[in-house]
Amino acid sequence: MRPVRLMKVFVTRRIPAEGRVALARAADCEVEQWDSDEPIPAKELERGVAGAHGANLKVISTMSVGFDHLALDEIKKRGIRVGYTPDVLTDTTAELAVSLLLTTCRRLPEAIEEVKNGGWTSWKPLWLCGYGLTQSTVGIIGLGRIGQAIARRLKPFGVQRFLYTGRQPRPEEAAEFQAEFVSTPELAAQSDFIIVACSLTPATEGLCNKDFFQKMKETAVFINISRGDVVNQDDLYQALASGKIAAAGLDVTSPEPLPTNHPLLTLKNCVILPHIGSATYRTRNTMSLLAANNLLAGLRGEPMPSELKL
Repeated sequence: MRPVRLMKVFVTRRIPAEGRVALARAADCEVEQWDSDEPIPAKELERGVAGAHGANLKVISTMSVGFDHLALDEIKKRGIRVGYTPDVLTDTTAELAVSLLLTTCRRLPEAIEEVKNGGWTSWKPLWLCGYGLTQSTVGIIGLGRIGQAIARRLKPFGVQRFLYTGRQPRPEEAAEFQAEFVSTPELAAQSDFIIVACSLTPATEGLCNKDFFQKMKETAVFINISRGDVVNQDDLYQALASGKIAAAGLDVTSPEPLPTNHPLLTLKNCVILPHIGSATYRTRNTMSLLAANNLLAGLRGEPMPSELKL
């Protein structure tokens, strides 16, 4: 009897335990992993993927909900199947969005720094005052899974009105929050807090630019948890530095990581996080397991638990 040829799988980063175990248990696969938390160098990638069934190329499985890092045109042309991990990080990312919003609008990093550097001297009526959510208007760009989860979490804070914008109205999804579909300029002009939760597409690239920030209230707070390229960061810097808008909180930037000498990092009214929207132990483990199962199903010619339809 001819021995069964093992399918070669190459993993380009250390992944959480659940996904690693699932791959290790696959009797029909030979698994090699780049043993580092840092991105794999190009030469090591070329060496590792040589002969891999993921690179013949049959299947790509990405441990992310975003796929703007994939060469989709080439992938589609070659008939390669792609697995990704939507849904499982929705709640965690929404929690981070609300955390970042509260951190930014209540000026928590500034307050922490004042405690550390001796700036906290006595009670002052207007010192470190920020903006609250009660009776506010919140605008959400992209009322998809994550946008809805954010609205669901913000509603108990006493938000008076939700606005949203996107490719088209979503009346069924919006009904839960009595959210109103408006144009992007209207959302910019009317919102006290703006949260960007849309996908990066040609239509959304650079969507939040000088014109957008000019329409915002001077007391408004801007939050981006989608992709850095949705925002023109030079225009955002000017809006923040000039006081055109009150503050911004970013979990995503362009590029990533953001250079340590970037002008945005000089501003007290800009909070920047290192893209940690899905970073809880439970969620990353779940993502790794789904990514592993997507890969194994694709290699075996079976339906993937979560396949990107190209």
